[in-house]
Amino acid sequence: MNEAAASLNVLTLFTNADIVVKLDLLLLLAASIWSWAVIVEKLVRVRAARRSIGVHEERAAARSVDALRDVSAAEDPLGQVLQAGVEESAVSISANFESLGERRDRIERAMRLALGGEMRRLETNLPFLATLGSAGPFIGLFGTVWGIMRSFVGIAAAQNTSLGVVAPGIAEALFATAMGLAAAIPAVVAYNKFIVDLGRLAGRTQALIGRSGSVLARAGT
Repeated sequence: MNEAAASLNVLTLFTNADIVVKLDLLLLLAASIWSWAVIVEKLVRVRAARRSIGVHEERAAARSVDALRDVSAAEDPLGQVLQAGVEESAVSISANFESLGERRDRIERAMRLALGGEMRRLETNLPFLATLGSAGPFIGLFGTVWGIMRSFVGIAAAQNTSLGVVAPGIAEALFATAMGLAAAIPAVVAYNKFIVDLGRLAGRTQALIGRSGSVLARAGT
């Protein structure tokens, strides 16, 4: 019993696997490591963006142009959005022929364009998580199918169907499925979480743009 358990540990399963299954497992391992790096990076950036928008909302609530200009100098995605509005406000002040509504539309349009660019930067590498979440189980399944085929060939060659002969090969094959799921599940969960978080951030920023746009539009009046 102890010998059987020892022969089914992770290192032994990988060592005894076919070269195709090994490549499959290494691919999944590399993808999993990269996905965790993306997850950690996104957690840090989304948390920082969430903190920053809280600060910006408080300053915008004060309806002070000076406060918005001070915050927009910050090096963060949402600060860059406000910076675009402040810069457009400075340009629009010289356009005396514009009405207040036209000036506000220009400022808000500039901020929305900046928001689109910042959101694209925040979404970088999220497609990788989505791809790994959908393709990971199938990559693992490929290794499983290949390993089981190899096991059946070995069984036929040995002409022995006892559990001791069958179990190691089947375990090696199923290990690929387990690896595929281990890589895919965190990627799917993280992708769904970040999509929701970024959607909420975008919604809050749109509301912030509306409040800030009216303040900045009145700066030149």
